[in-house]
Amino acid sequence: MVKSFRPHSLTEALSLRKENDCIPFAGGTDLMVKYKSWTGIPPAFPRDVLFLSHLEELRHIEKRREALVIGSGVSLSQVAKYPDTPEILREAVLSIAAPAIRNIATLAGNVCNASPAGDSICALYSLDARVEVRSLEAVREIPIMSFITGPGQTILKRDEIVSTIIVPLRKSNINVFKKVGTRKANALAKLSFAAMGEVKGGIVDGVAISFGAVGPTVVRSTELEKKIVGKPVAELEAQIPLLIDDYGAMIVPIDDQRSTAAYRKQVALNLLENFLRNKLDDFATHHE
Repeated sequence: MVKSFRPHSLTEALSLRKENDCIPFAGGTDLMVKYKSWTGIPPAFPRDVLFLSHLEELRHIEKRREALVIGSGVSLSQVAKYPDTPEILREAVLSIAAPAIRNIATLAGNVCNASPAGDSICALYSLDARVEVRSLEAVREIPIMSFITGPGQTILKRDEIVSTIIVPLRKSNINVFKKVGTRKANALAKLSFAAMGEVKGGIVDGVAISFGAVGPTVVRSTELEKKIVGKPVAELEAQIPLLIDDYGAMIVPIDDQRSTAAYRKQVALNLLENFLRNKLDDFATHHE
């Protein structure tokens, strides 16, 4: 019989996590779908459940130096409303489900669900977010690109709990988030695109480009970004076809009930081209 635990503190939660093979449960919106049973029958959880969202140690959101620190019990709605939340993360969060779900679901839960179609995850990749995980013995801080290893897979250990998501408040004067879905609310993404750019004096001073739902994990290449950074915007035009070819080799979507692989790839590359050809140039032309 599956048991449930409601600890009084994070320390107690970590002890329970170490002693029992239990599933961490914050908002639970992804877990309730994953383990749903027939209508009117409780979800069929395969292991004991550890409730966490009530713990005050996990319910903080604050700007700390040059980063936004988001506790794993903080809801998506709270993230969206917080004044220092980066714009592409705010837009990504507001594209998830509907208000009632966002009031319950957590950013950490979206990360731990590790879906390549996770809208917040795409934005968090471009933001160089880090995941802080805790056990009774240690605290680890892991780049999100290393934390997520595949569809539904992370490197979270059996005795660990995600405690915070750390989002560097990096400078960017161009921010783009696009979700392509069948409808605006309650739609899983056919694909998503999150890009940030910093243009100074007509030079690309920084860039981060991520694609969701086009591979087993969110796709981002810091190596390809190095080919863009430091270049005058006016000179990027000639490189765009080569960059599209390079990114095209990395984008390997699948056919499923939401979309075809060919559609996903073409739209992803169209969004990339628009960002490189129009967004960067428009800012350099009209804002400097």
